[in-house]
Amino acid sequence: MVPIVIQDFCKYIAFQKRCSKHTLEAYKTDLTQYFDFAQSQYQIKDLLEIDHDIIRSWIVSMLEEGISPRTVNRKISTLKSFYKFLKKENRIAANPMLKVISPKTSKRLPEFIDQDKMNVLLDEVLCDDSFKSLRDKTLIELFYATGIRLSELISIQVDVLNLYDLQLKVLGKRNKERIVPLNPHMVDLLDKYLSQRNDIMKSNEGPLFITEKGKKMYEKLAYRIVNYYLSSVTTIAKKSPHVLRHTFATHMLNNGAELSAIKEILGHANLSATQVYTHNTVEKLKKVYKQAHPKA
Repeated sequence: MVPIVIQDFCKYIAFQKRCSKHTLEAYKTDLTQYFDFAQSQYQIKDLLEIDHDIIRSWIVSMLEEGISPRTVNRKISTLKSFYKFLKKENRIAANPMLKVISPKTSKRLPEFIDQDKMNVLLDEVLCDDSFKSLRDKTLIELFYATGIRLSELISIQVDVLNLYDLQLKVLGKRNKERIVPLNPHMVDLLDKYLSQRNDIMKSNEGPLFITEKGKKMYEKLAYRIVNYYLSSVTTIAKKSPHVLRHTFATHMLNNGAELSAIKEILGHANLSATQVYTHNTVEKLKKVYKQAHPKA
């Protein structure tokens, strides 16, 4: 049974912080694992009794089990939010996380698809005019043209499209709305797709992306579509919608877009989240330098 204090925290982040269901489940899982460890190893019956030494012991045990520092740091982030909530609610006198140091992690650059491979995918692989092919092409191009998240794409309703003004209203994390620009090619493709989509639905309302049977597109199907087509042009390990988000940001930056503009389009809360793409650009410059400079 999930302790009441964890339930209270989950209610807080769900209604006050407006976290997504995925984030909520991750927090609940992390805290349950944390409490189970304290119970089994230290016979702790009350979460509020746990001190920083037990937290450190949990961190060490995870690292010894082979859990990556990146995953451990995500769980530590959960604990920081949890204890910040408890301090705010005056349920604890002191925050034990202030004495906890996170393990160091190596920087992992976002994977992305080369521009020439994206051109092959969009111009040569996805060229059939059947509904399924047109839908898949529109879905992949929308990911690439806007950098939106998988959950954001699935939630798009037809009535939020503004093809005349070349823009799309997106509902992002914590229910924050943002306006994403569309290029003329993307608008033409959407217009063509909508014509077939509306024939199937017998309506110009409802979810933008649908199955061949007229049901709302679901996340696993969208993921499989992206994975299937990316597999035809790249051998990178991850072939997900998020890779297309990385690809969008990297190509924008490589072609002269300002970092602040990319931040707004992606819906990042802080510029630091967007700055990771500058590392890809630097790596590209290094590669060009080594190939071109006579002394390199």
